Amino acid sequence: MEKSHILSILVENESGVLARVAGLFSARGFNIETICVAGTVEKKESKMIISTFGDEQILEQITKQLNRLINVIKVQELTDEESVVRQTILVRVNADESTKNEIFRIKDIFGARIIDAGRNTYIIEATGSEKKIDSLIEILKPLGIKDIAKTGQIAMQRSRKQA
Repeated sequence: MEKSHILSILVENESGVLARVAGLFSARGFNIETICVAGTVEKKESKMIISTFGDEQILEQITKQLNRLINVIKVQELTDEESVVRQTILVRVNADESTKNEIFRIKDIFGARIIDAGRNTYIIEATGSEKKIDSLIEILKPLGIKDIAKTGQIAMQRSRKQA
């Protein structure tokens, strides 16, 4: 059965690693829905967070092949129950005298911030679950969205609870 998956992949921070990882997904017919790559505390390492949708068996094959790549240090599937999953978005929205109050109301409801104010537009920044971000977009659409930039999903395993 196909379902959503999030992989955390710790890799050596070297050129070509991203291409090799993406190639494994492509070779198996798996689409990468979102990907975020950034350095870690260790300067020689990067962490990739990849979200994808597909069959468990193919994902298991990809995970095994990822673990065989020389530049891959660790591969871990992150589940919703055991992880914190977030997305960040910047949205440029029309802001005139008739919509400014509504934008401030929406911003407050979603715990968002206005990070730039132009003559006729605001840029709103929000962080949350994919569902929250999608809801924010839907509510802002009638006001006139000019541009959107999204990070894709980032995730981290939750701390283990002490008994």
